[in-house]
Amino acid sequence: MTGKTLPGILQKTQNAFESWRWSEFPERSRKMKKAAEILRARKEDLASLMAQEMGKPVTQGRAEIEKCAFACDYFAEGARRFLADETIPTEAARSFVTFQPLGVVLAIMPWNFPFWQVFRFAAPALMAGNAAILKHASNVTGCALTIEKIFQEAGFPSDLFRSLVLGSDQVGRIIDHPVIKAVTLTGSTRAGKEVASRAGRALKKTVLELGGSDPYLIFPDADLKAAVEQCVSSRLVNSGQSCIAAKRFIVPKAIQKQVEELFVTVMKSKRMGDPLKETTQVGPLAREDLRRELHGQVARSIKKGARLLLGGEIPGTPGAFYPPTVLSHVQKGMPAYEEEIFGLVAAIIPVKDEEEALKVANDSSFGLGAAIFTKDLKRAEELASRHLEAGLCFVNAFVRSDPRLPFGGIKESGYGRELSDFGIREFVNVKTVWVA
Repeated sequence: MTGKTLPGILQKTQNAFESWRWSEFPERSRKMKKAAEILRARKEDLASLMAQEMGKPVTQGRAEIEKCAFACDYFAEGARRFLADETIPTEAARSFVTFQPLGVVLAIMPWNFPFWQVFRFAAPALMAGNAAILKHASNVTGCALTIEKIFQEAGFPSDLFRSLVLGSDQVGRIIDHPVIKAVTLTGSTRAGKEVASRAGRALKKTVLELGGSDPYLIFPDADLKAAVEQCVSSRLVNSGQSCIAAKRFIVPKAIQKQVEELFVTVMKSKRMGDPLKETTQVGPLAREDLRRELHGQVARSIKKGARLLLGGEIPGTPGAFYPPTVLSHVQKGMPAYEEEIFGLVAAIIPVKDEEEALKVANDSSFGLGAAIFTKDLKRAEELASRHLEAGLCFVNAFVRSDPRLPFGGIKESGYGRELSDFGIREFVNVKTVWVA
């Protein structure tokens, strides 16, 4: 694909939207359910494709495809209800709010969940009557083109969802094009600011899901073994390459030693290896440059006083592998405290009490997810709902996305919401109708 062909593709997608917007919900639903069927039928091949393109272990890849299929079914069944007209009593004979599609939405997506992050946007957007243009990460082109084919095979109009194989230098040009009515991006905070700035100049709606440095608070009354198992699962999912992975583990000094020992034991037990093998629990990082950046953050944190309890050395084997790593005595001013660590590094931050734990948890430019581990559920609900500064707060479980619940962050983790009824309403015209 060249820059010269771009305007033609965008116009074809606009033409497809002009027809699709008038389709009825039953038709949209049938096609979206067919997409779910295709995903499940090809789960093995799609998991293998992810493993080869970006290193995701096939066991995690299968789970990702199942989640995509669930999202397709969920919005196929729920879109009509989420977008039903809402009558509002006024002095009018009739007044109501209706939800109408915006048009062609540009999705700029990363490589770490190459199917899920596309489908969590595309399923609600298409069910709402919109069309979509995907600019995927350059290292998962196979996934991008496969997603386009899945929607075509499911019966959606051939140009309604298109994947563009273009460099990042073309993104601004796409945003500027009059066909594009809104933009959604999942990626770094830096990329989010650039996209928001460009879209803002054109007065185009944006939804941004950006970086995270999720705090996990482990209180003394928690089941420590179960808590650490959950924490490690979150830290190592997708080889630690997740915006909502647990990254900062905030632990009162009274239980610090116990927690550190459990972290080392559990992290050390995870099998690292070929992502195509069934026994692999931790695959390689997606690229060599990402490993260099991660190792640099670990080295600088140690230089500033963090203690290395496990890992922290680049292995001499082929591939961008990095071992599960545990850092303790992490403090303000260290990369492991201040920055997003996109890899297999657990940063343990000791605090004296609950008050300091909350202060440290919120002492971040990010605000995506957070978790609390305690047996005092009433207190945990209070802290999660009113005190933690994040878009998603979980109690005694690790943070994850779910099609039934809104997903997104605050502060430099972005704005807007994906998934649930909140997500499907992001890219519609919320229109007031008054009849005298």
